Amino acid sequence: MRWGRNLLVAWGLALAAAAAPPRPLIVAFGDSLTAGHGAPSGQSYPDDLGRLLAQSGCPFRVVNAGVSGDTSTDGLARLPAVLARHPRWVVLEFGGNDGLRGLPVAATRANLQQMILRLRAAHVGVLLVGMSLPPNYGAAYIQAFQGIYRELARQDHLPLLPFLYQDLVPRLRRHPGLLQPDGIHASAAGNRVVAVTVWRYLRPLLQNSLHH
Repeated sequence: MRWGRNLLVAWGLALAAAAAPPRPLIVAFGDSLTAGHGAPSGQSYPDDLGRLLAQSGCPFRVVNAGVSGDTSTDGLARLPAVLARHPRWVVLEFGGNDGLRGLPVAATRANLQQMILRLRAAHVGVLLVGMSLPPNYGAAYIQAFQGIYRELARQDHLPLLPFLYQDLVPRLRRHPGLLQPDGIHASAAGNRVVAVTVWRYLRPLLQNSLHH
């Protein structure tokens, strides 16, 4: 009879799991910095962010929708697939590849603006993530590029993480292994630092959304 009781218990657990509402979703949407390019599987910043949420008891789950090499144009093209997941929040990280390719700042801004408008029309919260560029791109271009994110955040009243690597870069002198040899992509250890940064900005937003 023990097998029968075990079967009933398993059946009951399966029914309870099926009846439980899905946990609200956060989509980390971006390029290779989000995808975790070059880091071991399961060691991207969204993976670490998901673990931080679980440790804190936060009911949200995280999906990584980063694709290496994507520009803001590619992100705009992929947006319908993100919306089809019905996320509650999107961590929006695009523009780095635009800047590295020297694409017009106005085009990058327009693409990000369209993504923001479409996400908001679908009642999705947006945490906008700012980016920067190496100094050899010139002060004028870098200033205009960085200004995209500040302007959009101010215009659309968005929460802004000014720079994805803002807590990682100051540590590089003592801990160069936080970046991979390419000097662009975070290592597994670096992604853990980035996840803590994103979580610090995201946590109050999630707390507020759970109470509304």
